[in-house]
Amino acid sequence: MSRLRGHSELGVCALLLAVGVLVLTDALTMEGSFVQRGPVGPRTVPIVVGCALLVVAVVLAVDVLRGGRGEAESGEDVDLDAPADWRTVALLAGVFLACALLFVPLGFPAAGALLFWGSAYALGSRNTTRDPLIAAVLSVVTFLVFDTLLGVPLPGGPLMEVL
Repeated sequence: MSRLRGHSELGVCALLLAVGVLVLTDALTMEGSFVQRGPVGPRTVPIVVGCALLVVAVVLAVDVLRGGRGEAESGEDVDLDAPADWRTVALLAGVFLACALLFVPLGFPAAGALLFWGSAYALGSRNTTRDPLIAAVLSVVTFLVFDTLLGVPLPGGPLMEVL
C-alpha cells in the first residue's frame, strides 16, 4: 500500500479499464448480423470506443507507475481553496431530475425548456424574460432537428399536434 501512496491516478486507470470492459462486453453481446446492417453495424463504434478506453487505461497506468503526474489545477480567477458550491450542484441535479421525470408526460420541448432554463438559472443567469424564451426556442429547435432531420423520435407531449 505504501508504494501506491501518491498514485491516485491509478483509480482513474481502474475506472477507465472497467468502463472499457463493460462497453466491449455490451458491444460483443449485441445482436446484429452483417446481412441486416452491412459492414458497419451498431457494434462498430462501441467496439472502437471500448478498445480505446482499454488502451488509454493501460498507457495512463504505465505513465503513472513510471512517475508521471498530472499537473496541478491552475486557472484564471479560480480559488482552489474555496469550498464547493453545493447550492449550484443541488439546483442542477434537481433540474436534471425534474427533466427526467417530466420527459415522457410533458414531452421533450417542455422538459427540455425546463432543463435549459433551470440550468441557466442555477449557473447564475437571472434574466426572467430572455432566459425562458431562449430555452423554449432552443428546446423546440432541438426537438425538430432530432425528430425531423435525424429521424430520432422524441416524445412531443401535448405539443405533438402543434409541432
